[in-house]
Amino acid sequence: MKTLTVIGARPQFIKCAPVSRLIKEKNTEILIHTGQHYDPEMSDVFFDELNIPKPDYNLGIGSGSHGKQTGEMLVKIEEILSIERPDLVLVYGDTNSTLAGALAAAKLHIPVAHVEAGLRSFDRSMPEEINRILVDHISDILFCPTQTAVDNLKSEGITKGVFLTGDVMADALRDNLALAEKQSPILEQYSLKSGQYLVLTIHRPSNSDNPECMNDIIGAVSDSGVKTIFPVHPRTKKNLIDFGMWNKMPDNIIL
Repeated sequence: MKTLTVIGARPQFIKCAPVSRLIKEKNTEILIHTGQHYDPEMSDVFFDELNIPKPDYNLGIGSGSHGKQTGEMLVKIEEILSIERPDLVLVYGDTNSTLAGALAAAKLHIPVAHVEAGLRSFDRSMPEEINRILVDHISDILFCPTQTAVDNLKSEGITKGVFLTGDVMADALRDNLALAEKQSPILEQYSLKSGQYLVLTIHRPSNSDNPECMNDIIGAVSDSGVKTIFPVHPRTKKNLIDFGMWNKMPDNIIL
C-alpha cells in the first residue's frame, strides 16, 4: 500500500513523526512538504531533530494569502498525485496544507484519511475552523483524538469511517522524551527544575494579531512569577515588536 502524506506547518511535522515511522515498517510512504512554514527553524529542524525522513517533494510554497497559498498547493499536489498514484492520502490538523491535500485527493477520487478529525472551535471567523469542517466532510477515514470529536462528527452526519484513536501528540511526546533528555541542554542552560517552569507558545492569529490579547497573555504569565520558556513564532515576534512589547518582556519570560 502506498500512502502519500501532506504536511507543511510546524505542528504537523511533530504529529507525523510517530505515524510515518510505523507506516514505513510495512508500507510505502511518499512525503510532501508544502513549505507552508518557510523559515528553516520552523521546518528543517524538525526533520533533523525528530528523525523524520526528508520529504520526497518540497513544494516551497511559502507565505501568501489563504487563497493564493491554498491554490498553489492544490495545483502542485494534484500534479504529484497524478504521478505517484497513491492508495491513500493522509493529512493532519487544520492548515491550508491539510485542505489542499484533502481536496486534491478527493477530486482525483483517492481516499483521504484525516488525523485530528472532528475538532471544532465553533468559530467560523477562524480560517482553521473552515479547513477542519471542509476536510472532515471529504475524508473517508477520520481519526478522532477525543470522544467529543467523534460526537461533533456525528452531529454533522458523519458516522462512517470514524475511529477514536486518541491524540497523536501523546505518541509524539512518548517517542521523543528520551531524545529530548539526551540532546536538549535547555534544562541545564536555564537552570530549570521539574514542576517549576512553564512553556509558552502563541501562534493563533486571534491571539498574536491582537495587542490586547497579547498583553493579557503576557501579563498573566508575568503575574504567575514562574520562569517561562517562550519559543517565539516568527509572526508573533514581528507583532510583539510592532506592539512595542518585545523589549519589555517580564523578567520571568525567557525568549
